[in-house]
Amino acid sequence: MKDASELDPTVATGIDRLLSVQRPVVLAHIRSIRARHPEASPDRIIAILEKRFLAAVTAGGAAVGASAVIPGVGTGVSLALTGVETAGFLEASALFAQSITEVHGITVEDPARARALVMTMMLGAPGAQVIQQFTGQFSGQPVDRNANWGRAITSGLPSFAIGPIADRIKHAFIKRFVVNQSASAIGRAVPFGIGAVIGGAGNRLLGGKIVASSRQAFGPAPAGFPDELAVPERKPRVIRVAEKKAAKR
Repeated sequence: MKDASELDPTVATGIDRLLSVQRPVVLAHIRSIRARHPEASPDRIIAILEKRFLAAVTAGGAAVGASAVIPGVGTGVSLALTGVETAGFLEASALFAQSITEVHGITVEDPARARALVMTMMLGAPGAQVIQQFTGQFSGQPVDRNANWGRAITSGLPSFAIGPIADRIKHAFIKRFVVNQSASAIGRAVPFGIGAVIGGAGNRLLGGKIVASSRQAFGPAPAGFPDELAVPERKPRVIRVAEKKAAKR
């Protein structure tokens, strides 16, 4: 297997693209959840985000694994589908990570910071250690290893430090990404229905680690929502029905 530094540059570029989610998309995602749950607290919204994320990535892995038992779908096709599903996993992870960040009242408009945040969450403890190490170097102060690191990467560290940090995290991320996905892809291609179990369970396990990492990154949910996540008050149903009828005339 190639080392991360020897991988085709297009791999890193492709991952960068998959991990880039426009902020308006993130805000719309959270507002839609708030609109369905208008009385929900930030803690409850975060729980919903976690549940949706785990459901999405688990279903994706199981669907690709199940393709191994469909007549006419060979191992080669199943492995190709795994590549598509992997892209979906990365995109779902990016949306989840940035959604959690916004609920905590942290705006991340710098794409480099956003990508570094997602990759660090996916790496877990090794990624957090990199952030804490750089934070200690730039602050000149000892860093509490149990401290929340999310704000450091999203707003605490100076802009000129993000490049070196992102490069180091990306190197570790791609190296682990290749190892994990190679083993997972083979598991999903196993026939007789076993692949669906391996695919779904594997994705849920990794998704669970990302959820745990997000909690470590930002700590407890805030008491309230930032203004950007405000949901316009919905008109009573009677008024909405009347307006629709009037519009049709």
